[in-house]
Amino acid sequence: MNRTAIYLVAFIAWSAGMFAAGWAWRGDRAEGGLAQQQAGASAAQMQQVNQTRATEHDQAEALATIGAKHEEDRTAAEALPAAVAAGVRDGRLQLRDDLATCNTARLSEAVAGAVERDAHAQLRAEVAGALVQIARDADDHVRSCQAVIGIDRTL
Repeated sequence: MNRTAIYLVAFIAWSAGMFAAGWAWRGDRAEGGLAQQQAGASAAQMQQVNQTRATEHDQAEALATIGAKHEEDRTAAEALPAAVAAGVRDGRLQLRDDLATCNTARLSEAVAGAVERDAHAQLRAEVAGALVQIARDADDHVRSCQAVIGIDRTL
């Protein structure tokens, strides 16, 4: 074999070796880029999941606070009818004329006896207490529902 053929074979071997090294380096570089891309996507997804969980926890705490407040209001409202009835009986509270006369409008004053008038006055006081409790319960319920809707719309 002459010298030119040896140089030619060496050049071809060297070129093949360089091509193989470049191909391997390119493949490693592509895998590294893909791994970095996947790691970035995983980190972004984890951050989004953590943010969503934090939002859910905040919303759950806010809803629990609203629920506890509503239950406290319901418990406090149970004593309201007796307090209103006692206030009407004591004279501290007065009923409007339309509520005060609704139960006795069909009875004439001449026919109704003193006992019946006292019974109707007692009944009016109890009815007023029940009406105030119903109204307060409705207000508390509406307030709680509006708070839940407000939290739902902000988050």
